[in-house]
Amino acid sequence: MYSVRLTVALLLLSLATTAQDRVDSLRLNLNTDTARMKSHKVIEIESYASRFDPRKALLFSAIFPGTGQLYNKKYWKMPLVYGGFAVTTVVVVFWDNSFNRYRNELFYALNNNTTGPTTGLTSEQLRRAVDISRRQRDFFILLSGVWYLLQMVDAHVDAHLKEFQLNPNLRVNWQPHFDTSTMLGRQAGIRLTYRF
Repeated sequence: MYSVRLTVALLLLSLATTAQDRVDSLRLNLNTDTARMKSHKVIEIESYASRFDPRKALLFSAIFPGTGQLYNKKYWKMPLVYGGFAVTTVVVVFWDNSFNRYRNELFYALNNNTTGPTTGLTSEQLRRAVDISRRQRDFFILLSGVWYLLQMVDAHVDAHLKEFQLNPNLRVNWQPHFDTSTMLGRQAGIRLTYRF
């Protein structure tokens, strides 16, 4: 028992001394972002994340949508941003045209005590159509504002995530899995494997 304790203590002592040698071999000056190696060579450390300021990306996206993604060098996101604005704009224009058409027909039907001239709808049906058109138009205007805020948040978060360095060997795979060692015979399923 004594020899086991002595062996563990010596092992821990040897690990502590090698860790101290590693710390001595690399000295960091936190104020200037330089590293001094044992050979007294000074290496400038340029941080990849310092080139991307999250506040600047947020400001660019707030001033002109899509430029925050351009600043973050995520060029493939710009068509998504403008595509979202294009879709919401087309839908808003559609519902606004429907609202104006039904409203004009409602005014005509109320002034002449008849049905709508082109649709043949009663005044109650036209009121319902006006309300639905207005509600849908306002909803998609609100959705357009949410899309604007979402693209700003995307640019800000993406600039923050530039700080993290990923291991190029990191892999995640979905693959089929067949297990024949179970008591029931064979089992099939899907396995998620990741390597780093």
